[in-house]
Amino acid sequence: MGKKKKTTVISGGEVIRKWRPMPNALGVAAVTYIIVDYLREVDSSLHEKLQPWLWAFLALACALRAPFYPYWRRELKIVWPFVLSVFFMLGALVIEAFSVQFVTTVLGLDWHWKTSPLPDTGQWLLLYLNEKLPPQMLQLLRAPLVGLHHYLILLLMLCFSVLFGCAKAPGMGIGARYMTSMGIGRLLRVLTFVPTILPSARPWCAHARFRTASHPHPWAQKFFFPYMSDPEQVRKLLRVDEAFAPVGDFPPEYVPNWGNLQFLVNILRPPDPAVYPNSKNESWFTTLKRAGGGCNDLIFSGHILVSVLTAMAWTEAYPGWTSALIWVLVLHSAQREIRERHHYSADVTAGLYMGIFLWWLTSFVWSKTDERKALRTKLIMQKEDALMKAAKDGDIDLVRTILSDIEKVGQESLRLDTKDKVLAGTILFATFGLCLLAFIWTANG
Repeated sequence: MGKKKKTTVISGGEVIRKWRPMPNALGVAAVTYIIVDYLREVDSSLHEKLQPWLWAFLALACALRAPFYPYWRRELKIVWPFVLSVFFMLGALVIEAFSVQFVTTVLGLDWHWKTSPLPDTGQWLLLYLNEKLPPQMLQLLRAPLVGLHHYLILLLMLCFSVLFGCAKAPGMGIGARYMTSMGIGRLLRVLTFVPTILPSARPWCAHARFRTASHPHPWAQKFFFPYMSDPEQVRKLLRVDEAFAPVGDFPPEYVPNWGNLQFLVNILRPPDPAVYPNSKNESWFTTLKRAGGGCNDLIFSGHILVSVLTAMAWTEAYPGWTSALIWVLVLHSAQREIRERHHYSADVTAGLYMGIFLWWLTSFVWSKTDERKALRTKLIMQKEDALMKAAKDGDIDLVRTILSDIEKVGQESLRLDTKDKVLAGTILFATFGLCLLAFIWTANG
């Protein structure tokens, strides 16, 4: 006898082709991606050959699975929350970019060069371990195994894995929760590093990456510099509670004409063409995008926030050895952030627990919890008395009716008409494409 073709019967008597999940596909794809991408450090020519083939294979696999994906309706239901989360995250990143530029430039380049880094016992510990650990282990700890873009790609792979039944649909729900968490985290980060400006663990960073005035902004000239080194001045400031000291002799502030956006001059502090001839008539956007990151200490670490959110998403949506491996990579990235002095230990520690907290906070956007099971349990509790009474009375028809009602809870029609299919494909790939571009444009943290 031939093998009977399997079908799945759903509400309304619809019959669709059996969709075969491939639960191990995601783990294999993720590990393969990390290994192939690390070849750039070992054998760059082999990396250049293998990487295009890997991406082509993954794209083809998704394209072949997409027509048979049974949960397009779930994706359509969350399209607009997903789009809103994209713009919310981008808006938060814009606010953060302005804030980073402000806290780096307001004190002037000379302050960054002359101010010593803060004492960091985490850095001390790593330097101590450098003297004790074997060279092979030190080489592993120092190796650039993964960067920020790896975590972003791993998140996108997790979202698309719903096509293979690896994670619970909708995939855009995972993405929406991730970007909502990211947006909240970035805004909280701004509220943390703007009020108190801390020196960078890399004193040369500002001179290397920023083109701005060497002297402080007039705000800092009046409210900070007269009191930053004299204890008696600080004592008197506490007593009189107003800025009393005379402002020092500083060069005049360069003020370009930015029209309706003139207020941004005090925030961005564009470079003076007299000092930087190539920056003549520079727009606010050019000033903002040039640095690509801050050069004072930013609490908490944005890189660690990204990595922890990725690990949390994998832990909930795809638990197992692959998620454990990602957490190991997160810890490796954390010690590298401290070792290479991109952040202080406090920034990394705060980034770890903020990422965990924010993922738990945004469970309302997407969750692995089976809502259908919860609805059935709730309905069973509501119908319990009626079901017991019908059973005692021997009313089989009523028992069947109640059980049928319970069985239908949470059922959904999986069949799409042509219009829905076109809409689903267009919106899904457009939004995921926008998300990928956003990640690429913000890959520097």
